[in-house]
This record gives sequence, C-alpha cells and structure tokens, in this order.
Amino acid sequence: MHLIQYRQAMALVRLAPDSPDPSWAYGVPLVSISRTTDEISVVCPTTSLPEPVPGPVEGPFTVTRAAGALEFSQIGVLLRLLKPLADAGIPVLNVSTFDTDWVLVPAAQSGIAASVWRHAGYTVTEDAE
Repeated sequence: MHLIQYRQAMALVRLAPDSPDPSWAYGVPLVSISRTTDEISVVCPTTSLPEPVPGPVEGPFTVTRAAGALEFSQIGVLLRLLKPLADAGIPVLNVSTFDTDWVLVPAAQSGIAASVWRHAGYTVTEDAE
C-alpha cells in the first residue's frame, strides 16, 4: 500500500456540543468536523486556528493517508495501518472519509511513524503541499 504523508501541521480542537459550525476550519489537506451529543471535534490545519482558539487543542499532528480510493469491501485496512504504530508505541488519531483513511500522529513522531510503516512494507512519500 502507498501512503502519503503531508507537511502541513494539523490540530485537533474540542468545541462545546452547542457551538456553531466552525467557519474558521478550512484548508488542506484535511478538515474534519464531527458532531456528537457531547462535543464537536475539529481536525484542521494549524494555520486555520483562530486566536484565541475556542476550545482545548491537541497537536501539532502530521497526517498521512492511504493513497487512492479504498473499496468498502477491503477488510482490515485500518488495522494494518495502525497495528505497526501501536506496536511501536506511537499514539494515533484516525479519520475515515468516503474514499480513504487518514492517520494523525504527533508531529514529533512523524519520522518514526514513516520508518515503522516502511519497515512494515508500505511505500511512504511526502506530499508537495
């Protein structure tokens, strides 16, 4: 499997469940807004964070995605991506989209994560964005 690792630093922000949609969350390579009855979680580039940030923030993270579109019939893709990182003691945050899976790791561990994936047989390239 081919993985693409992005240079853009990413953040995770927690908002109150009754917060309005975060119009400040924009950019590439990924913006994800998840709303539950308990919270709103925002994954976005650190460059789009407002001042002051309206909630607790984690990060910076480096984001890596599986290249191309994954078929829903593929079984165990996410497990195969995450197990080598778990075995190496690297914490992760995962976001799945219709086409692919995105894995966020602490930016300080992104080089180690890429090495772990390569050792597991993956091709890891850096995106030019």
